[in-house]
Amino acid sequence: MKLFYGWVVVAAGGLLGCVAIGSVFSLAVFLQPMADATGWSRTGVSGAMTIVFLVMGVAAFGWGALTDRFGPLPVVLSGAVLLGLGILLASRASSLLEFQLIYGLLVGGATGAVFIPTMTTVTGWFEKRRSLAVSLVSAGMGVAPMTVSPFASWLITNYDWRTAQLVIAILAWVVLVPTAFLVRRAPEVIDERERIVAPPGMTMGAADPGLTAGQALRSPQFWVLSLTYLCCCATHSGPIFHTVSYAVACGLPIMAAVTIYSVEGLAGLGGRILFGLAGDRFGAKRVLVIGLFAQALGAGAYFFVRQLSEFYAVAAVFGLIYGGIMPLYAVIAREYFPMRIMGTVLGASTIFSSLGMALGPAVGGWIFDTTGGYGWLYIASAGMGLGAMLIALLFPPFPSQQRVATQPA
Repeated sequence: MKLFYGWVVVAAGGLLGCVAIGSVFSLAVFLQPMADATGWSRTGVSGAMTIVFLVMGVAAFGWGALTDRFGPLPVVLSGAVLLGLGILLASRASSLLEFQLIYGLLVGGATGAVFIPTMTTVTGWFEKRRSLAVSLVSAGMGVAPMTVSPFASWLITNYDWRTAQLVIAILAWVVLVPTAFLVRRAPEVIDERERIVAPPGMTMGAADPGLTAGQALRSPQFWVLSLTYLCCCATHSGPIFHTVSYAVACGLPIMAAVTIYSVEGLAGLGGRILFGLAGDRFGAKRVLVIGLFAQALGAGAYFFVRQLSEFYAVAAVFGLIYGGIMPLYAVIAREYFPMRIMGTVLGASTIFSSLGMALGPAVGGWIFDTTGGYGWLYIASAGMGLGAMLIALLFPPFPSQQRVATQPA
């Protein structure tokens, strides 16, 4: 039986995300060795990641627009080349400022060329199994901390940090450049095995194929999508970033506390598959709203835990939920907007999600410095999560649903 090429794009997207995201976030492994070798402060080295988050969001908007115009291949290929180049140049940086600018601007901008174009392209290949397909691409990104980070740790134990980052840059080129050639734009006619036969009066995807990018970015559904995305990311970014420190403050050994993050990551992989299947079965919008409510409860639950077993239990549930709901935003966007502007729409919404991701660590640090503890962080995260759920309830009906509803009996 002939393989539907959409699944090749899914596999390529997962591999691209794994290596790209893993390469970028391996900076956490280099934090202490770099500080020890150069005398740079940990705060200064970590600041490069803050720049990465902000630049990645802005760059994703531009890369998304270029994807709509020229297709995913030149965009993803450019990102692959720039990512390796950025890490290579950062490994040669002679000052902290030089490292921050190269890593933050070049590596952050290049990463935006991988995430949005692959997610956008996959939404165009699938109708019947769209939620699952997008979730599988996201799962590849979720594997990154369990693949590239251990490799980076092995490198840093055998070589200096500059050599280790040089090796990662070369690895990124070797894997990403050839894989980029597998990412192709979906044809106008989708394979019949992936097509849903629509009832009379119902069309798949956006209601208005003539919708322009400007109209889309001014539409209520875009703003509901983006504000929900922002609040959702702000809900889990603080707990993700600060829970290890919180566990240490509760008296747990640092090595045990780090495993809590691993539990979250592993649970997130399962969540992506589970929520992808649920989105196809019950509808992505309904699953997202329920997931946002559960995420708020999970974030608030950290307030009550003190023992390692309790941390594991909450981390497993929390990771399952936030890992599962993240891919659903691309699925929902595809229901509202035509494929030809999906890169622009998703790229613009990523600006909001990046702001949310940058908000949690900063606010959590301020709360700890002000109160001497993290309790209010988890309360605030729970409140933000409930706010995300309430915003998501404002999503208008999907265009396909509106068409069916207006058909005469």
